[in-house]
Amino acid sequence: MTANNPDFGCMKIFVLLSRFPYPLEKGDKLRAYHQIRHLAKNHEIHLFALNDVKIKPEHRKALEPYCKSIHVFDLSKAASVLNIVKAFFTGKPLQVGYFFCASAKRQIRKIINEIQPDHIFCQLIRVTEYVKELKIPKTLDYQDVFSKGVDRRCETSPVYMKPVLRTEYKRLLKYEKNIFDYFDHKTIISIPDRDLIPHPDKNQIEVVINGVDTDFFSPLEIEKEYDLVFTGNMGYPPNVNAANFLVKEILPLVQQKHPDVKVMLAGATPHPSVQALQSKYVKVTGWVEDIRECYAKANIFIAPMQIGTGLQNKLLEAMSMKIPSITSDLANSALKAKPGEEILIGNSAEELGRQIILLLEDQSLANKLAENGYNFVHQNYNWASATQKLENLMIEKG
Repeated sequence: MTANNPDFGCMKIFVLLSRFPYPLEKGDKLRAYHQIRHLAKNHEIHLFALNDVKIKPEHRKALEPYCKSIHVFDLSKAASVLNIVKAFFTGKPLQVGYFFCASAKRQIRKIINEIQPDHIFCQLIRVTEYVKELKIPKTLDYQDVFSKGVDRRCETSPVYMKPVLRTEYKRLLKYEKNIFDYFDHKTIISIPDRDLIPHPDKNQIEVVINGVDTDFFSPLEIEKEYDLVFTGNMGYPPNVNAANFLVKEILPLVQQKHPDVKVMLAGATPHPSVQALQSKYVKVTGWVEDIRECYAKANIFIAPMQIGTGLQNKLLEAMSMKIPSITSDLANSALKAKPGEEILIGNSAEELGRQIILLLEDQSLANKLAENGYNFVHQNYNWASATQKLENLMIEKG
């Protein structure tokens, strides 16, 4: 289960999540799963996860080797809607309200009283209301800057959604600032994200990057069926936006020169607007058992992100599989790969289209990009070393 390493001393760590961290189809789940997996080597992990979807027995079993105890609290849809209404009237962000439940708080406090943890680790501001006032050393992983993500969504949202998103943006901005002082330590996924936290002491936030499982995401020899692949949770607004941008604006420009170019959009819970993109030249897969096959079936990976924040795990995975990759400045600001050497960058449909055509027509460049991207990820994005920084933070400062 856990190994007590005398160099560190075994701590009891209470991990509080807004989602059960398996299967690994969302970025927050992926980050939490690997952090738990590595922290469990030296510490006793007690997991408490909120949940609003069905958890299969095999999902729970995936966490059992790393956790001394696992607690799941099911959020009912009716209660969540009521909590959103309450949040609206109290001035809290709606997504903080969605994940808050008084009975869950009572259960969390009961478990904490029983196990007496040495440290509490919260992933995302969604769960901070449950423990913010407890006098136990606490770490908050902001991970992403929700306020900025909502702000960027305002630009591309329908008119009727703009007032709601603008209000949520202002509430998140205030909450991200105020919650800072309740926690002993704070972490975030990248420097650009840290710079967006609206607190005067934001430089105290430790940057704890994501890693990639390079043993799992390694090159596969599979026949190529598609020219382009884009992966991710296809119900997540930044991915929905990127998928539509790719198919409606970028692909027609590429097909002017290469009319038979095919695209695969791979990932769980595709939004209706993503499902509508299915055509002779566009495959929408929905949930897939092994996402590696989707990467390997394509010549080029593209993540044309226009909104959203944080590090794109999909880029790490594709590059680790030696797939030449293209993205936007927005996504590369967290990744920090060298444009033209390890990745290609474009922002407009015209720029991204030109980069695709360049790779389709220049195999030597595609090979160089794939090799350099592979080396870049292996050298810079390792889960063990990334989580070591989090572990040291917890140990050194209590």
